[in-house]
Amino acid sequence: MSTSRFIPYGRQTIDDDDIAAVVEVLRSDWLTTGPAVERFEADICAYVGARHGVAVSNGTAALHAAMFALNIGPGDEVIVPPMTFAASANCVLYQGGRPVFADVDAGTLLLDPAAAEAAITPRTKAIIGVDYAGQPCDWDALRALADKHHLALVADGCHALGASLDGRKVGTLADITVFSFHPVKHITTGEGGMAVTDDETLAARIRAFRGHGITTTASQREKSGAWFYEMTELGYNYRITDFQCALGSSQLKKLDGWIAKRNELARSYDAALAGQEAVRPLTHRENVRHAYHLYVVRTPDRDETFRRLRANGIGANVHYVPVHLHPYYRQVVGTREGLCPVAEAAYREILTLPLWPGMTEIDIERITRSCIYAQVE
Repeated sequence: MSTSRFIPYGRQTIDDDDIAAVVEVLRSDWLTTGPAVERFEADICAYVGARHGVAVSNGTAALHAAMFALNIGPGDEVIVPPMTFAASANCVLYQGGRPVFADVDAGTLLLDPAAAEAAITPRTKAIIGVDYAGQPCDWDALRALADKHHLALVADGCHALGASLDGRKVGTLADITVFSFHPVKHITTGEGGMAVTDDETLAARIRAFRGHGITTTASQREKSGAWFYEMTELGYNYRITDFQCALGSSQLKKLDGWIAKRNELARSYDAALAGQEAVRPLTHRENVRHAYHLYVVRTPDRDETFRRLRANGIGANVHYVPVHLHPYYRQVVGTREGLCPVAEAAYREILTLPLWPGMTEIDIERITRSCIYAQVE
């Protein structure tokens, strides 16, 4: 077992400015549904270029709220890629709909527009694209597909805050985009998420859904001097606190620097692994700014490489088990092996190597040496 410093696959970066921002809110009058929430929503919208943002308790809540806002319900189908975290598909089930899995591109592991089109039926109501690892999907092709078939388009951008396609930031490429602020993501609020959209009606539905389906918040009633409220929808308590949002606003100021560092580290990985047929990075599309939430490689000896890295104090991981192969989906939804052969073949080989802004070039060298050594031992 290695005695060197353990390198996790991802971790948060918190500084004194972040701590001061949280402490300031803890000393204020509002700990939830207050001004720091609205400020964080405005900050994210200004950063990505969206008109409306609704901060919620986590990225899964944002996905669920998006499905609610689009009126997904029993009998409706939503196309989802299998190479993602289960929440991307679970949100459809929460509303009584049925996720339909469409395969991914072998090079990027992003939703294949041709596979998505082949999965469309008269019951299809929306497409969810996932910006896997931090690389934007082919949103132009997906937008054209959605428009052609009169479907809603949702971007699961939980890996991709700060990414862009042809200069257009993730957050502006779909009808609704959702983000996650989990500690391993680009910025953190501890737990947290947000849905952004240019559609005022969708934003209003998401905002009400966040707060039990009630049309006003406590702070809005306080400002107006009114007490009366009405519940017009069956919503959830998906609220996020002010001190979490204060942390998010503080973190956002550093996002571009952290994205630059992630790209710098990814280039170092690329250089170190160049020519290594047994350890191959995923394809990086030329017209994107990659956010590099994850650095994923493919290796035919994945499990042994994983074991070797872990033994050397390197927190390699696997993202993900294809959603349709999970026991719940097999048993309840009726999915099966062979449904998405490209994703299934990739799953047998993919390995996530550590990547976060606090890492160094020495860390990259140590990780890649362990990776390559595992292939020749």
